[in-house]
Amino acid sequence: MKGFFNVNKDFVRLTALCALLITGRANAIEKPSLDIESLEQTIEQSLQRFYTPGMSVVVIKDGITILKKGFGMASIEQQTLVDTETYFRIASTTKAFTALSMALLVQDGILSWQDKVVDHLPEFRLKDHWSTGEFTILDLFIHHAGLVSGAGDAMLWPEPSGFSRQQIIQNLKYLTPEYSFRSTYAYNNLMYIVAGEIVAKYREKPWSTVVEDEILQPLGIDCFAGEMGAAAMKNIAHPYGEREGEVYPIPRNGILGSETVSSAAGGMVCNANGMESWLKFWLEMTKTSETTDASESEEQTVSADVNQEDSIGQTINSRAILKPELIDMLLRSHRLLPLYKSEKERNGSHFKTYALGWRKADIAGYEVISHTGTLSGMQAYVLFIPEIHLGVAILNNGSNYAARSSVMQTVIKHYLTDSDIDWVEHFETKLDEAEQKYLENYQAPIGSNKVSLPLTSYAGNYQDIWFGDMNIEMKENTLRLSMAKMSNLKAKLEPWQDNTFVIRWDNKNAASDAFIQFQLDGANKVLRATIKPFSVDEKCNHNFRDMIFEKLEIQQK
Repeated sequence: MKGFFNVNKDFVRLTALCALLITGRANAIEKPSLDIESLEQTIEQSLQRFYTPGMSVVVIKDGITILKKGFGMASIEQQTLVDTETYFRIASTTKAFTALSMALLVQDGILSWQDKVVDHLPEFRLKDHWSTGEFTILDLFIHHAGLVSGAGDAMLWPEPSGFSRQQIIQNLKYLTPEYSFRSTYAYNNLMYIVAGEIVAKYREKPWSTVVEDEILQPLGIDCFAGEMGAAAMKNIAHPYGEREGEVYPIPRNGILGSETVSSAAGGMVCNANGMESWLKFWLEMTKTSETTDASESEEQTVSADVNQEDSIGQTINSRAILKPELIDMLLRSHRLLPLYKSEKERNGSHFKTYALGWRKADIAGYEVISHTGTLSGMQAYVLFIPEIHLGVAILNNGSNYAARSSVMQTVIKHYLTDSDIDWVEHFETKLDEAEQKYLENYQAPIGSNKVSLPLTSYAGNYQDIWFGDMNIEMKENTLRLSMAKMSNLKAKLEPWQDNTFVIRWDNKNAASDAFIQFQLDGANKVLRATIKPFSVDEKCNHNFRDMIFEKLEIQQK
């Protein structure tokens, strides 16, 4: 049947393992109701200790919203408070919306998960020709394209990006594979942009409009995938970071009310009300699909015992049905993920996998489905546990992951274990330990602070075949660098050694310091430049790895 996933032996083994581990759990621990007053105190502590101005939290248990509330400041400068209508950027938790928008195409018989991407988007090309031809719709969602983690993110961030989605897709062929196709999990945002463009092609409207028309409006979800109205813009969270105990704004990641090029990968905007509806949709879908009689026809549909007008999640774009295989495909394990020692210790986990826009793991024997979203100054954490009918969403406008993690752990461990750990203190200790370890191991690069040629020799216009133009010019006896397509990538160049400079970005939060190395010809003329991290270690996984900036004056001779 069109849309079914043809599982292989490895997937069968993985599914069997996950089922064995989950069904082998202990009986649910009988716990008293969640102490909301105590939880609110934990939230306030997390904001204070982890330098996070504001947060929205939603907790749903057994179909009832037991907490939906804003905490702290939406804007420090304007002294506005967070409430349940305050909008936050939800970053990569957007990916579940993109996966659902594609699943609706599958349900409508327009395409199949196993269709080749090039059959639907002929301009799709990777550097490896075989991988290009074998890449399926399903592969777009599960992060095993063979590229390094974050490959191509330099075209998306720091915002605003000067790249169009079509340019991003055309540039995929310039990204060098690090692994063989489908062999290794490595997080990738660009493939979700490809997925969004396929959805847009067949719906004959932008991906953002598809999501709003087919998902957000029918389900009553107070989120935006594209343009925001003036009324919504009156209540937005502003993003912040922290440096040496001081909180500072990060305007480049603010909510501007317009659609970003990264929308399908991580560009949506939501508030607590919207997250409540989104969670109730998934809790209802998983609850109903679990109780569906497997002996019934494969055309069996999922329907809720509620009125259609009042339904959360039963009607998508005037559809009164959601097929069980649709839910199963979105939430089943497709890709094994690395399971770290800290996760084993903290959660007692035995496995971690990737579904379609969701991660899965076992915690205390229960299947937990979740995803995080992270931008500088905006973070999200969305989680649900179907077996105990629990859903939690956390949105905040800080940059420290421990704020969302400490609150999430407090909620889920209340229901899953008898632990009385202070999770704010736990993560504070972990951060201190990590910082101490970093300082103990850090080695600062050492240079002579002198270069081989006069500074003017390095000035000029440079061009990379996919990232575009880079300009280096003399200003007040200093070399200045700017990237044509990324307006937040402007910097001064400090002489380091030989023909290498240090890039000191004007916006310290936009990018980390880096080396720029110039290559000369036999006559000591500059030919080209490459960029790499400011580190004593050679690193292959960085934003500039596939860029070679040729000096245009040399090319023209």
